[in-house]
Amino acid sequence: MPVYELREEKSRIRQKYKQIRSSVSQEEKKELDRKICEKFLSCVSYRYCDTILMYSPVRDEINVDAIALKALEDGKRVAYPRCIPGTNKMNFHFVSSLDELEKGTFGIAEPPETNERFSKRSSGCVVCLVPALAYDKFGYRIGYGKGFYDRYLSYFSGSVIGIVYKSLISDIPLPRGRFDVHANAIVTEEGVYSVARV
Repeated sequence: MPVYELREEKSRIRQKYKQIRSSVSQEEKKELDRKICEKFLSCVSYRYCDTILMYSPVRDEINVDAIALKALEDGKRVAYPRCIPGTNKMNFHFVSSLDELEKGTFGIAEPPETNERFSKRSSGCVVCLVPALAYDKFGYRIGYGKGFYDRYLSYFSGSVIGIVYKSLISDIPLPRGRFDVHANAIVTEEGVYSVARV
């Protein structure tokens, strides 16, 4: 598929799933978010990881703060992304408390630039939680179209975990380009799923 057609198709799908997600009531969202956090915290990926790369929820994204709080309580290392101004790139920086997060690029809560940066060469078991508007059964996602995660994950060797509501998993493959990176597993309010292999 030509690049311009891929962009148009992704844009169309993006609008579709934005509408589905925004139709979830705040009361229902709170309960779904709680269940998703519980499912992840009870899975093997969480149990054996020593570092979790989190995200700060914006708009109607799933709130995963409970995961970060439990991870810090359990002595795991927690890092959040910080966008590099003027680029579509980001780095993850460690925090010892969510109180360290401050409003940054695009109004998203970010860690201070002076905090220790996570190195992709770090040893140990690392998990990266990745939000999306939608996922398909192959672990590919539709995000907001900026490409931050695809650029970052192209050099990431840890486990990529998609976070999404069950209603936002596409029954058909989502359009993807050659630089799109897939998740290794997906967490919904109903459980943790390994992705299908093409």
